[in-house]
Amino acid sequence: MKRQTIVVKSSLVVMLLVMILSACQAKPVTPTPDVLQTIVEQTLSVLMPSDTPAPPATATNPASATPVASATPAATATVTITPTPTAVVYGPSNFPSNVDPLTGMVVADPNLLARRPEMIKVANFPRNGRPHAGLSSADIVFDYYIGEGANRFLAMFYGQDTTQAGPMRSGRYIDADLVPMYQGILGFIGAWLPEYNAIVDALGARAFIGTENTCPAICDVGPTNVTSKFSNTAALQTVAQKRGVEIDPRPKLDGMFFNSTTPQGGKPGQKVMVEFYSKNLSDWHYDPASGKYLAWIENVDNTPQENLIGMIPMVDRNTNQQLAFSNVVVMFATYNQLALAVHKVNIAQSFSMNKAILYRDGVAIDATWKSVGMYQPIQFFDANKQPLAFKPGNSWIFIMGQASSIQQGNPGEWDIKFSLP
Repeated sequence: MKRQTIVVKSSLVVMLLVMILSACQAKPVTPTPDVLQTIVEQTLSVLMPSDTPAPPATATNPASATPVASATPAATATVTITPTPTAVVYGPSNFPSNVDPLTGMVVADPNLLARRPEMIKVANFPRNGRPHAGLSSADIVFDYYIGEGANRFLAMFYGQDTTQAGPMRSGRYIDADLVPMYQGILGFIGAWLPEYNAIVDALGARAFIGTENTCPAICDVGPTNVTSKFSNTAALQTVAQKRGVEIDPRPKLDGMFFNSTTPQGGKPGQKVMVEFYSKNLSDWHYDPASGKYLAWIENVDNTPQENLIGMIPMVDRNTNQQLAFSNVVVMFATYNQLALAVHKVNIAQSFSMNKAILYRDGVAIDATWKSVGMYQPIQFFDANKQPLAFKPGNSWIFIMGQASSIQQGNPGEWDIKFSLP
C-alpha cells in the first residue's frame, strides 16, 4: 500500500486541527508494521545470488508509516520511498567487459571472456553414461537429434570452467555450423570420416579430438568404454593457447538480449516436455522459488515383465544437484537426412525467420530465429521483430525438426515431439 504524507502549510489549519484533536481526546494511531515476506529457497542450491535482481527493500523506518496526528505537527514531513528494483538489461551489443554476452551475467573472472568459448560434445546415450557432468556450468547447451531416436548435447563453456564435462562423444555435421558461429573450439571423440572432415575443414586447429596424449585436457577416467572420456575445460583452453588459437582482444559474440523483466503477452508455460522418441524424454518444470526450470529425464525399467517409463531429476554428477536453467528454448530447423543416423541441419545458412518458443519465468513466448552469418551467434526475435528478451542466466536450446508437433494439454503444459525434416 502506498502511503502519502500531508504537508500542512497554513497555520490556521494547524490550529483548527489541534483544537479538534484536543476536544475529541483522540489517541494516537499505532502504525501497522509491514509484513515481511519469507523467501523460500529450494532444497537444491541452484540459484546464483547474482542471477536475479535483489527483492525490493522493505521500509522499516517509522517515518515511512502512516503519519500520526500531533498537537505540534512539524511544518514539513519526510516521505520514505521504497526503491523499485532496477531491471538488469544487457545487449544485444556493447556488453560491458565483465558481462558474459551469452548469459547476460557478471562473471567472477572477466579474463575468461578474452578467450574462445569451449564447446564439448556430451552423450545422452547410452544411459550408463548418466548422470552427465558439467552441464550446470555451461552458458548454453544445444540439444539436437542424431538419429535412431537419440539426441546429443553440445555444451558451451565461456563464463566459467568445469573440471569435468562429459561423457564426451563423437562430432556431427551440425557442429561444423554451430562452433564457428560462436567462434569456439570443439572437444569431441572422433567422428564418421565425412563428418570429421567437415569439422576439421570448418575449425582447423580449433578441433580437439581426444587421444591418449590429450590428458588432462581430455581424459579417459576408465574403465575404457564409449562413456569414459571427459574434458577439463580450463586444461583444454591451455592446450588451445599453446596451439595459438587464442583471440585478441576478445571474441565478438553480440546478438543475444537480456532483460530481467518478463516480457508481456506470453502464454502460461510452467512445464515443457520434449520428446525425441517415446523412450527419450526431457521434461522441464518451472520452479518459482529459484526462477529457473528444473530438468527431469526418463528412467526406463527394461525388465522382462514390463517396460515402464518414469521421470527422475536430471543431475550434474559434479555437484549432485538437479540441472536448473533460466531459459529453455525450442527452435525449429530443417534436418536433411543423409543416412539413418546422419543429418545435416540447416543452421548457419538459414537467413530467413524460423519458428521458436522461449520459456522463461513460467511464461511461453512466441519467437523466431535466424542466422546472420557463419561467424555470428544465432539471433532470436520477438513477435515485433525486436531482439528476444532472454532472462539473465543459462539457456538450454532444443533444435527440433520443422515438422515437429506442438501440443498443449493442461494450461501451461507443453508437449513437443520431434519429427523430420
